[in-house]
Amino acid sequence: MSEEIELKFGASLSAELKKKYGKRSLKPRVGDSVRIVRGEFKDVEGKVTRVDPKLGILNVEGVTREKIKAGTSPVPIDSSKVIVTDVVLDDKKRKQKLEAAR
Repeated sequence: MSEEIELKFGASLSAELKKKYGKRSLKPRVGDSVRIVRGEFKDVEGKVTRVDPKLGILNVEGVTREKIKAGTSPVPIDSSKVIVTDVVLDDKKRKQKLEAAR
């Protein structure tokens, strides 16, 4: 079951990152910069603030909705509706995977 979930959770890479790493897609992580390409928030860019791989959604900095009783709440965005524009390479395993794909 978890393998099935992991396969569904991914986002396309930008053209520059595709050339650089030789991969089409990547699992987004907190800190990655993304651009939303579909829906109400199309063309909004921001950093990923929260990721939920089980549901296949993520929250992007600056993508919020007004609540009725004042305040705002983050809007969940489907991972397939974003393009990763910048990758955080703090994790050694992630860096090795990307380097190996070249």
